[in-house]
Amino acid sequence: MARIIAIANQKGGVGKTTTCVNLAASLAAMKQRVLLVDLDPQGNATMGSGIDKYAVQRSIYDVLVHRTPVAQALCPTGESAFDVLPANGDLTAAEVELLELDNKERRLRTVLQEVADNYAYILIDCPPSLNMLTLNGLVAADGVIIAMQCEYYALEGLTALMSTIARIAQTLNRDLQVEGILRTMYDPRNSLTNEVSAQLHEHFGQKVYRTVVPRNVRLAEAPSHGVPAMYYDRYSRGSKAYMALAGEIIRREEKLAATARPEMVPTGPLQGEAG
Repeated sequence: MARIIAIANQKGGVGKTTTCVNLAASLAAMKQRVLLVDLDPQGNATMGSGIDKYAVQRSIYDVLVHRTPVAQALCPTGESAFDVLPANGDLTAAEVELLELDNKERRLRTVLQEVADNYAYILIDCPPSLNMLTLNGLVAADGVIIAMQCEYYALEGLTALMSTIARIAQTLNRDLQVEGILRTMYDPRNSLTNEVSAQLHEHFGQKVYRTVVPRNVRLAEAPSHGVPAMYYDRYSRGSKAYMALAGEIIRREEKLAATARPEMVPTGPLQGEAG
């Protein structure tokens, strides 16, 4: 069963889509089966994965609104080795149309169950706003990765987002939790960056990923070539950061699985013990 992770932030321009695409590619490079769900009408994650959003026959819009089977809308990425459930401008209409449908907040959660057994990770790229699409992403997810810059206004946005996640966990998705906080566009030479980073560690502790994503030209250039950064310049600092993040996420999952596993209980006499 897939671990479903939403990458979210109500503030735009924080590297959310960049994180979704490059994390998907990095997890896939580590032999994990990955599905990227583009839930943003801009379709940037779709294009950044090398899929022409204008040419897709079916998209996440058809899946959510018309209940088209997920398998009919999936697009493979070839060399990047992960699948994409694409989005384009049609998805804008879904924000309105979903309001008229039954179980409108749970549509994505329901349809992802069709393919959850086929993947190790399903990553959801949420829009940079709190609307019905973002709500669907958070209700479908097991956890949330919050991508954020280390700046003053980002802290204010983080407070609002944490409040939103808490409300959804109380009402619509009891299992929802913060998977981790990822510091993006990180510049350690900036004193404000270090100050905000210290505050994050103080308030969120181990929820803050050790990995930081630096400001990197190659990360910014890769989407225009329709490939994740690791296939544009695998030796760039940005590519290496997302590979490190993928490794950190996998290790966390393994650690959680180990702690959740019941200890072995001997079923017979121990060696040297009388029967």
